[in-house]
Amino acid sequence: MAHPILTSLAAGLALSLGTAPSCQQSSPPSAPAAPAAKAELPVEKLTVAGSTFTVKLALDDPSRQRGLGGVAELKPEEGMLFAFPDAQQRYFWMKDCLIDIDIAFIDPFGFVTATHTMRKEEPRRPDESNAAYDSRLARYRSLSPAQFALELAPGTFERLAIKRGSKIELDLPRLKAAAK
Repeated sequence: MAHPILTSLAAGLALSLGTAPSCQQSSPPSAPAAPAAKAELPVEKLTVAGSTFTVKLALDDPSRQRGLGGVAELKPEEGMLFAFPDAQQRYFWMKDCLIDIDIAFIDPFGFVTATHTMRKEEPRRPDESNAAYDSRLARYRSLSPAQFALELAPGTFERLAIKRGSKIELDLPRLKAAAK
């Protein structure tokens, strides 16, 4: 799914301060969004606080832009791991997301910088422009530079006592090398 260019002042400010992926990632004003790829994303097992999850890997712009947008169900043991080529302030939003999602932003060393339960938003109304829809979506911030974001079913991080400062074991060198 192609994403519109954000034109609102608030959205432009958020993008100028850092990436705004999410459930779906927005495109920076200077670059058109890439079309959604139909290829399946790589999947791997990830253990967090003793619980095992099967996560899809979002390693490039098209997969990060698509994120979990349009997903109607996320099982308790499923999720998505976003890997970026660098660490910076990150902003996610719930564009075209149909379900609530937990997110943990993770720094280049595997430490959680912030967690949020992102709430699904009211869908775009028929009389609402793309820009108006985009500008009303809440932004969820990493609070400090993050290179990864882990999305799981809502309530998971609270259940596992994962919060800012928690360590999540990832194969950091491999994920950093794979991020495009």
